[in-house]
Amino acid sequence: MTKPRRVTVRGIVFQDGKLLCQRLKPGEDGKQRDYWCTPGGGLEAGESLYEGLRREMIEETAIEPKIGKLLFVQQYQDEDKEYLEFFFHIENPRDYHNIDLTKASHGELEVEHVEFIVPKEHTVLPEFLQDTDLQTAIATKTNVLIANRL
Repeated sequence: MTKPRRVTVRGIVFQDGKLLCQRLKPGEDGKQRDYWCTPGGGLEAGESLYEGLRREMIEETAIEPKIGKLLFVQQYQDEDKEYLEFFFHIENPRDYHNIDLTKASHGELEVEHVEFIVPKEHTVLPEFLQDTDLQTAIATKTNVLIANRL
C-alpha cells in the first residue's frame, strides 16, 4: 500500500557554531517531545518550496527569512506517511537572536522554546544535523546531502 507523501521545508539558521532550534509543545497524544528541530513545516497545496519556507518561518518566529541555498534533502517514512524534507540556509541569522513567540501566529501554539544550540550537545532531529559540518555545507559549493531513510 502506498503511503501519502508530505513535503516539508525547514530553515537552517546557523551562526557561531550554533543552530537555531525549537522544542515543540506536546503532540495530540500529550507526550512531551524530547528533541530539538529546526523551524519549518508542511507545504500547502500549490505552494512553492520558497513560499512555504517563508510562511513557516514567519508563522513560527515572526521574522522574515532571507532564504539561501538548498543544503539538504531528506526522505523518510513513519507508520502513516512518507516525508520529503528540504532544508534551506537562512542568510540573516542575527535577526533570529531575539524571537518573541507572542508575535508569531503559530509560535505560542506550537513552540515550547526556541534558541541557538550546539547541535552535537543535544538530541536534534533529523540526526544528521548533529554530525554534519554545517559551516562547511553553507560555505562551500558541495553537493546537497540526500538522507534517504526509506
